[in-house]
Amino acid sequence: MFVATAEARDDDMKQRITRHRARRPAAWDTLEEPLDPVAAIPSALVDHDTLLLDCVTVWVSNLLLALGDENDAEAEILARAGALLDLYEQTDTRWILVSNEVGLGVVPATELGRSYRDLLGRVNQLFAARADKVYLMVAGLALDLKSAGAQPYFDLSQESGEES
Repeated sequence: MFVATAEARDDDMKQRITRHRARRPAAWDTLEEPLDPVAAIPSALVDHDTLLLDCVTVWVSNLLLALGDENDAEAEILARAGALLDLYEQTDTRWILVSNEVGLGVVPATELGRSYRDLLGRVNQLFAARADKVYLMVAGLALDLKSAGAQPYFDLSQESGEES
């Protein structure tokens, strides 16, 4: 099962989605769900032993834009990420989640960009802490972070996000 999170909000994204669809194997069942994969995935998992969600980065962006200026947008997104992880742990299906590391580049110039970068980093940390394997892909090369001994830097149970 392939879960796609992108929305065609502009011409560039429409072209990207078209290219992704064309490259995807015809035998793959696809679920397009930009905002609420937790509600959509359970019924779609029937007869599938693997789920590929592409991508967490776009999903978090969709949620941030959909929730807008809500005071608790970050808490809501983190809660939804937790619910997705809970769903994963309730299934026997192998899950592969794709996300981007956006914190390695230039600091975004806007408040929204910085908020997004920080929030995606928190979501990625949640997923990585509970995942069996975590790979960092650079130049087409995969580095298995957990096999290399990587450990969470922060105590993710702390709401403040401060170092433990």
